[in-house]
Amino acid sequence: METHNLEWKQTWHDEYLNTICGFANADGGVLEIGRQKNGEVIGISNPKKLLEDLPNKTRSAMGIIPTIELRQLNDKQYLVITVQKYTFPVSCNGKYYIRSGTTTQELNGTQLDTFMLKTLGKTWDGVPIPHIKFEDFESDAFKTFRKMAIGSNRMTEADLRISDKMLLDNLNLTEPDYLKRAAIMLFHQNPEQYVMGTSVKIGYFKTTADLSYQDEIHGPLITMADKVVDLVYLKYFKGTISYKGIHRIETYPVPRSAFREAVLNAIVHKDYSTGNPIHIHIYKDKVLIYNDGKLPENWTIEDLFTAHTSKPYNPLIANTFFRSGQIEAWGRGIEKILEACKEQNMPEPFYRVRPNEVMIGFNTNTASQEPSQEPSQENNDAVTVLQGRVLELMRDNPKITAKMLAKEIGIAPRNVQTHISTLKKLGLIERVGSTKSGQWAVNSNKNSK
Repeated sequence: METHNLEWKQTWHDEYLNTICGFANADGGVLEIGRQKNGEVIGISNPKKLLEDLPNKTRSAMGIIPTIELRQLNDKQYLVITVQKYTFPVSCNGKYYIRSGTTTQELNGTQLDTFMLKTLGKTWDGVPIPHIKFEDFESDAFKTFRKMAIGSNRMTEADLRISDKMLLDNLNLTEPDYLKRAAIMLFHQNPEQYVMGTSVKIGYFKTTADLSYQDEIHGPLITMADKVVDLVYLKYFKGTISYKGIHRIETYPVPRSAFREAVLNAIVHKDYSTGNPIHIHIYKDKVLIYNDGKLPENWTIEDLFTAHTSKPYNPLIANTFFRSGQIEAWGRGIEKILEACKEQNMPEPFYRVRPNEVMIGFNTNTASQEPSQEPSQENNDAVTVLQGRVLELMRDNPKITAKMLAKEIGIAPRNVQTHISTLKKLGLIERVGSTKSGQWAVNSNKNSK
């Protein structure tokens, strides 16, 4: 049976040089001439000539010479061409090929760029970018990272008592005189100026072709997951309310921890070289999260659901997310999603993998009603997750403006004003001083959820 590193051909054709090139650029392989597709040896009529010609052909086309042997089975001779894996990119007549499954594919565009970087021991997120200075960065994302890292105990206050620039150095996000792509994507306030596709698009669909409304989340990747989760659970999901004793319990269509882990997986493992944003499609009965990317080489969907080590597509981005406490470094993302769904008695998520796209889906057994486009407020003293975030930001910066809140949270300024009005009515905040020069006072005696 033909495999990733074994192929059978009845007779030789020069186009099979591409197959040899593909083996050399992958894990090596064996090409046998004189076998049918079912493996039966049928023999070749010109073994001596091929033994003389093939070394010259491979050397001329690729600069390599594989091992070529003449073997015999049941009085029929066939050739076995064994190709080693090469540590440098191998081209065939100026073009690059690689094995993908049982096929040989030509590499071009971003695929060729990624292959070249991988062969040279680099990753796409580790490429240095010229003409960007550290002075172009705002400090907000660095403040958020520090808060996350200390809260997760992944870094100490002493580790973080350094300049923002030195922090980038310690996270291996710089090279002499250059910032790496990952630094820009993670911490720059507008990374799409330099790297397209670092945003997330969210849409509510009545049918596949009927989009009711949508949002886009922009900004540094390090804060992206929380912004996406807060917006989805505020605006797109309608929770059911129950009580256990005096404690109020809200149940949503997808467990919050499972959804957040899926969003984090998409952000960390996405192939950003394509320039496409992450897409989240929300329906009445399901949620689908799409991102450009692929499974690790030779993996199947089944491998995701078994114990495995972490193999991040963007190791520098993954390391920074790990240091911030948002992900683990043990490949437990899928396991955590499964555990969260099981706790809420929900079906396991489902996956679909295409050559350059990975999708995770959740069947939602509680999304029985379409959410309203604008969030509603209930007549009680509980605040939403988003309002809790508003309170948190106001505590950190009493002079923060509605415009700054909107940018930090990722919603429209008019929606921020709605939440501010609600928080005032609940007695959780008050404005001290004038509109322009005053500041917010947060009532710490009230509890927000």
